[in-house]
Amino acid sequence: MKIGVLALQGAFAAHADTLASIGHATREVRVAADLDGLDGLVFPGGESSTMLNLIGRAELWAPLDRFVRSGRPTLLTCAGLILGATNVANPSQESFGWLDVDVVRNGWGRQVHSFEATGDLLGGPLVFIRAPTIARVGETVETVETFEGAPVMVRQGAIVGAAYHPELTDDATVHKLAFPAVDRSDAAASEV
Repeated sequence: MKIGVLALQGAFAAHADTLASIGHATREVRVAADLDGLDGLVFPGGESSTMLNLIGRAELWAPLDRFVRSGRPTLLTCAGLILGATNVANPSQESFGWLDVDVVRNGWGRQVHSFEATGDLLGGPLVFIRAPTIARVGETVETVETFEGAPVMVRQGAIVGAAYHPELTDDATVHKLAFPAVDRSDAAASEV
């Protein structure tokens, strides 16, 4: 798969490194033409209001919206989760509304409250940096990971949203979940 990583601001290089480590080609996305030919997309962590501003300046709102709504796999992490949520609080801000969740910005605390933990369900590492909390999960949204019983990773169709930064760990579980590898032998067998 060729996966794009929104590269306007935030931890986009770490996502590209993780994706490369599990065999995916990557491309940094800065303009609409960068979306051409991609099989999936990552919205990295960073600062969501800054990202909104840069998306507007680059005239990426409509192209990104079309791409994600096309059903291609998409991973939203931290600020990316905020951008993809239905509703955003603390303060409220514009969002794409792809994922039927409500989030609270900085819900796990400000920068000085950043911390690392272990997930309740998958048992993987969690890195929280000014992370949003997921305040509401819609009926068609599956909770994939929790921390202290609270949802921190969800999936709705081809969209995976994580309140934390999986790209800042050595564990590629979240990226593998969002962008499953295609078994070439199975693909070749189905073409015969």
